[in-house]
Amino acid sequence: MNKYDVIVLGSGPAGLTAAIYTSRAELKTLILAGNEPGGQLTTTTDVENFPGFPEGIMGPELMTKMIEQGKRFGGELKNQSADSIEVINDKEFKVKSGDEVFEAKSIIIATGATAQWLGLDSEQKMRGKGVSACATCDGAFFKDKKVIVVGGGDAAMEEANYLTKFASEVIVLVRKKKEDLKASKIMQERAMNNPKVTFVFSSELGAVLGENVVNGVKIINNETKEESEIEVHGVFVAIGHKPNTEFLQGVVVLEKEYIAVTDNTKTSQAGIFAAGDVADYRYRQAVTAAGLGCMAALDVEKYLAE
Repeated sequence: MNKYDVIVLGSGPAGLTAAIYTSRAELKTLILAGNEPGGQLTTTTDVENFPGFPEGIMGPELMTKMIEQGKRFGGELKNQSADSIEVINDKEFKVKSGDEVFEAKSIIIATGATAQWLGLDSEQKMRGKGVSACATCDGAFFKDKKVIVVGGGDAAMEEANYLTKFASEVIVLVRKKKEDLKASKIMQERAMNNPKVTFVFSSELGAVLGENVVNGVKIINNETKEESEIEVHGVFVAIGHKPNTEFLQGVVVLEKEYIAVTDNTKTSQAGIFAAGDVADYRYRQAVTAAGLGCMAALDVEKYLAE
């Protein structure tokens, strides 16, 4: 059986930063990178808010560099996902991945969260070309442009308000009637009182229009079934994120499906730590994920030393 000091689950900014730190500390490190190494940033085009790249950098290129850095110090990377974790005792864990079992003294879970999408072919085709699930990541690309936000919860209201810093106009597309709006009252009021924000209720997105970049959307009225087209340059889908924690039931305490952490990166199970979007429902930024990955690695060093 393959034995390691630490197994890092995930290969986004959190997991790879953690692996860089643990490998440099001469801890035998395995990175189970998943089937798509690099995490969500591999589906992002321009990244302009990650420190050290004044001209910006393509998401896939940034993650390739992180993967190379993780390997440089001796980290072993496998393009596999964890199916389950078995807690033998507080000093021994077994991670099952397919037919293989890996043993470790500690684990850092950095499996991230997956944005919920509408499931439209045109939406997926235009991801990174004007379709986004993160206003704080991509809002600055839409300065003085008209955009649409899809969703009716607090996240959608927050995204809409944030986008008014850049966009000339923000339309919020809500599937339900106005009286059935899911967002909290205070968040509703903030968006509705914003002069740059308008609402379209009882409607849903039928298609994203455009070839190389978004130039509009097709909207379907849920009551009349009438279809209409609106010219927009950006589409922000804000219907929630789902943390990748399905395989952790009974292993660590979860809160609303996210890993519950105390003292920054510690989970309810000694020897298991968490970093990045899998435990962070609030910020969800590459740079905060990387910072949490560093913290988790330092916590692992201290834990193993003790």
